[in-house]
Parts: sequence; C-alpha cells; structure tokens
Amino acid sequence: MGSDELRGGRYRIVGSLGVGSQGETLDAYDHRDDRAVAIKRFDVTQASAWKDVELAERETRVIASLRHPMVPRYVEHFEEDGALYLVMERIEGESLAKLLARGERLSPEEVERLLEDCAVVLGYLHGMAPPVVHRDIKPGNVLRRPDGSFALVDFGAVRDKLRPAGGSTVVGTFGYMAPEQFQGRAGPSSDVYGVGATAITVLTGCEPEDLPHKGLGIDVKAAVGPGAPPGIVAALERMLEPDPDRRIASVAMAVAELRSRSMPPPPPAPVPEAPEAKRERKRVAKELRRLRRAARLAELPFVVRLVLTVGLVVARLVVILSVGGLLVALLRLLSVLLGDALRRAANACMGGARRADRAMQRAQAYLWGHVPPPALPTTLEPVHVPRRLRVRAVTPAEAQAEAIAEAALERRERAREKMLAELDAEAAEAEGDAAPGPAPRARRR
Repeated sequence: MGSDELRGGRYRIVGSLGVGSQGETLDAYDHRDDRAVAIKRFDVTQASAWKDVELAERETRVIASLRHPMVPRYVEHFEEDGALYLVMERIEGESLAKLLARGERLSPEEVERLLEDCAVVLGYLHGMAPPVVHRDIKPGNVLRRPDGSFALVDFGAVRDKLRPAGGSTVVGTFGYMAPEQFQGRAGPSSDVYGVGATAITVLTGCEPEDLPHKGLGIDVKAAVGPGAPPGIVAALERMLEPDPDRRIASVAMAVAELRSRSMPPPPPAPVPEAPEAKRERKRVAKELRRLRRAARLAELPFVVRLVLTVGLVVARLVVILSVGGLLVALLRLLSVLLGDALRRAANACMGGARRADRAMQRAQAYLWGHVPPPALPTTLEPVHVPRRLRVRAVTPAEAQAEAIAEAALERRERAREKMLAELDAEAAEAEGDAAPGPAPRARRR
C-alpha cells in the first residue's frame, strides 16, 4: 500500500483541500463505494493539548449525527498510524473563499439566496438537542454548488486559536467571530453573526476587519454603499449587532425581515363612504348619464330628429285626446252612477296623461339640444360645514359627508312639497266643474 492510500487501499488520496491548526483536510476517492470523499486527518502525536483531541472527537460525534443535504454526510472514522481520520462525502462546489480570491463578488440576489440556504441549515443544526453550533462560518466553509445553492462544510478552512486570560480555548476566524466568542461563549447567535459577516464579505469583496466600523460594529450602510437593496442592509445590520442580546435571534428571522422590506407597501385601506354621500354620488352619476344620452340624441341628423319630433307631437296629441280627454270624460260620467272610485280613477288618468306629456316634451327638448346643465359637478368639491356641525371636532371627510347628507334631505323635501302641490293642483283642476266632493287633500308633512 502506498503512502497515498488509506484504510487498506479503500481510499486513494488525490490532493489537499486545506491545512488548519487541527490538521489537514484531504481530497480522496472511495474505491469501494465509487465516490469522492473528504478526509479530515488529525495527528494525535502533534496535539499541543488534550483539548485539541477532545475537539476532534466531538466533531466526529456531531458529524455522525447529522443528516441534511446542506452539510457533509458522515461515512466513517478510524485511527491509523497515530492519526485520527474522519471520512465525509464530498459536496461538489466551489468555496466562497476561492471566489473572492479571483476578485469576484456575489450579487444581491445571490446573497439573498445565501441567507435563505443558511437559514435552512442553521435551523436544522440549532434545532437539535442540544443545539449544534458551527462556530466557524466564513467564506472558506461555505460552498456554492453547481445549481446555485449553498452548503455549509467544516473542512478546508484555517482555524485561528486564541487563549485569553482564564485559559479557555477559543475557536474561530478573526473577522467572522462574534464578540462573545472571544470570551469562549459561542452560541446559536454566534453563527448568525458569522453568516452576516460572510454575506457582507462576498457582497463587498472586503474582509470584515477592512470594512468601515461604527463603534464596535461594522457600519453596514457605509460598507455596502447607497445602491444596496434596503432589505439586505436591514438584515445585515440586525445580524452583525455586536451585542448578542440585541442581535437578531436567527437567520430565518433576518430573511423574513429582508422579504418584508423588499415587498412593496400595501395600498392604504379604503375609507368607508357615508351612506348619504354614496346615494348622492349615484344620483350625480344618473344625472350625468341622462345628459350624455341627451347629447347623443342632439348629434342625430336633422331629418331623423325632425321625424322623431313629429312622432312625439302625434303621441302627445293621442295621449291628451284619448287618455286625458275621452277616457277621463267617460270615467267621470260613469262615476255619477257608480261612485267616487271612478272619479278618482279619472283624476289618476288625467295626472298620468300630464306626466306623459311632460316626459315627451323633455324628450323633444333633448332632440334639439335644449338640456339644462347638470345640477352637481362630476366630483364632490369641499362644501361649507353647517354651523350645527361645528359644536364638535370632525374630520374634513366627516364634515363633507354630513353636509352632503343634509343637502340631499333638503332637496328631497322640496321635491316632495312640489309633488304634493302638483297633485293638489291637478285634483282641483279635474274637479273644477264637477259635483261637490271631498275637499282637496291636506298637505302632509
């Protein structure tokens, strides 16, 4: 077995994916299952502290428990020649670190896709019991797959280690570590910070420590510039908050805020219209339809209008002579023998004949363009608020609606009085020379 083979020749080493403080990640091929794999090698003999061995064993246990398409799938682990090996299926794709090394950036749409995919995988990791915290999310640990989606990996990345006062081991990468990680207090919120730092790096092309800062945090607006979508700016500001207690709790919540900022504002709710104002608008619309109909009649050829006018004149004569003359006379004659019911019917016929005659007169006027202007404008203009409405504070819309309602009531009352006066006049005229009968009806209010 050559030095480029492991596990009795099952794995053939193809190359190196990266070297870190805990060992090397190898690119290999699995001859037995015919697939590409990544093998993480940790040399126990070169470990500077037992804590390093403990971290390697913990990583093996965690990877073995994960089943998600956006993280490497565990194959096996073994010990050989004084080294520990962790074998995982290799996810095809290119790390964002290589993309940045070529001077490329991600578009805002791709950054949004990155946040969405990270929200999914971190929702899975942080939802486990206990939560699995990655602690080292950065461009080198995020792969862009051929279909444009993103996966979170834990190989091929350099991990810097700090030993602050107190002796606790801090694992992470400068610039992508949340402030609380320097105190050894990494939690799910720390991964949120790492995703935000990764997103702003691939969006701007600059490392987090090189971006403009405001206080202890990154000045997101100054870093991304004025052309960035406001939704992404708002999401990154919440994710890169230095204080973990004020930082947004999850990437999923940040994506939700991004989408809410990207959606157009909903249209304002319509203000309900007062019933009287609604009826008044309908009346105005009816009046306008009548005037438009009259205008179309006035545009008819002269000969057509002349023929129609002659027809209307003949119809008026027929109505007056038959309904208003002969029929009324016959009913009144019969009422002498059969009672007041026929006399009231004669009065009704006389009133109907007169109303029909007036309608035909109006139609004749329409034919020749003699139409009065509309009583109200097409739109409701501001109206004077009656004095009795000033005793309380009202909005302009309420005052306008109440004024319109009052004007409508006054018009209806005048129309009613006019109608009663016409009926009284018709009754008096019809019974002028007839036998004494009941007195004209009193005007009712």
